[in-house]
Amino acid sequence: MPANLTQQYLKAEEAYRRASSPEEELECLQVMLRELPKHKGTDKLNAELKQKISRVKKDLEAGKGKAKKSSGFKLPRQGAGRGVIIGGPNAGKSQLLRSLTRATPEVAPYPFTTREPIPGMMPWEDVYVQLVDTPPITADVFDPVTQALIRGADLVVLLTDLGSDDGIDAFQAVLDHLNSTKTRLARESCLDENDVGLSYTRTLLAPNKIDDPAAAERLEMLHAFCPLDFPEFLISAQHGTGLEDLRNAIYAALDVVRVYTKLPTHKEPDYSRPFTVRRGGTLLDVALLIHKDFAQNLRHARVWGSQVHDGTMVKGDYVVCDKDVVELHVGLP
Repeated sequence: MPANLTQQYLKAEEAYRRASSPEEELECLQVMLRELPKHKGTDKLNAELKQKISRVKKDLEAGKGKAKKSSGFKLPRQGAGRGVIIGGPNAGKSQLLRSLTRATPEVAPYPFTTREPIPGMMPWEDVYVQLVDTPPITADVFDPVTQALIRGADLVVLLTDLGSDDGIDAFQAVLDHLNSTKTRLARESCLDENDVGLSYTRTLLAPNKIDDPAAAERLEMLHAFCPLDFPEFLISAQHGTGLEDLRNAIYAALDVVRVYTKLPTHKEPDYSRPFTVRRGGTLLDVALLIHKDFAQNLRHARVWGSQVHDGTMVKGDYVVCDKDVVELHVGLP
């Protein structure tokens, strides 16, 4: 993507990737176009955005796309972010969810045990990350709900089965199926500047069942036949090997900061429930998480943190840092 994209543009892009209707897509695309910096490096993206907006408008006017992305399955986002666990049959997705969260999905040594997405909350220090177990992806099967979850996720944990000679073939089928769609995997989440409809989601690779006697040999074959430029974490979801490193990497990949709030009438902040915003987020973003009225009527705040003197008075554009304590002051509308 072009350099110097504004925070407003990036927020609109993230919202576009999660859009569940053509109307939402159009709204996000229009914000992206409005916030796109105007210079030679963005000319191609500017043209692509305009073309995409035109196509969505025509579809809406023609009555098309009314059921686009519609599904009876709805999963509210919770926690500091969402990670989606994907892989082929028997890769160990449900076991990983069970080991990293308090969820209790069915775990069995046969394929398609998971028939619909199952969420769980992964603890990391004083915050939680939502992880979602998904049905397996094969050469013939790719649930549209899973595709939508991948597209809108903050990151993907991609499993491969090192406990079976069929694991690499199943893994390649996952990659092939994804690459035949406009929802794909990458080191970073972004949209393709030549095709705004083509979305990439940040991915961590987790070869599973590393404790199998033949796992080392299969891992060499995986690297030889399916080379991927993703951060790799060797794990055993069943026995716990490598899970703390993976847990830390999942949280780090979200790139969020924690902010604690303090009431003006209280001496101590509320450390029990930090708010999380993307790194680079502002005080106004925190206020919006609390309530839209706080964001609309925010006058100023006092901040205690590592980058300011205790009790420093700041405005809504202050960029919050990890573990900042903020005391919001709002006025009457």
